[in-house]
Amino acid sequence: MKKLIGEANELVSQMVEGMVHAHPDVYGRVEGVNVICRADGAKSGKVGLVSGGGSGHEPAHAGYVGDGMLDAAVCGEVFTSPTPDMVLEGIKAADGGNGVLLVVKNYAGDVMNFELAA
Repeated sequence: MKKLIGEANELVSQMVEGMVHAHPDVYGRVEGVNVICRADGAKSGKVGLVSGGGSGHEPAHAGYVGDGMLDAAVCGEVFTSPTPDMVLEGIKAADGGNGVLLVVKNYAGDVMNFELAA
């Protein structure tokens, strides 16, 4: 099977940029990391929702950022958990002052790295 991608080591970053450029009214990006957040920022008075994990199964997790859904999605490399530092950036992007709930799947790398970030 052939795939149309640019540089393999830039795949996730290009996916994040593409989503932001295609839907700037919905998505924003945390500068310097592969974290997609709401274009309108964290909502004051709302508990922020953050999830994430390895990329390669889009639209999970970035496709679930938006009104009434996630406030930020942390996009790890393909099939690789995001680092604790990346998760922390997602938490900061989603924090509107009432705390942040992390939605973590039962993958050992995600559990470990999201727990370290929390």
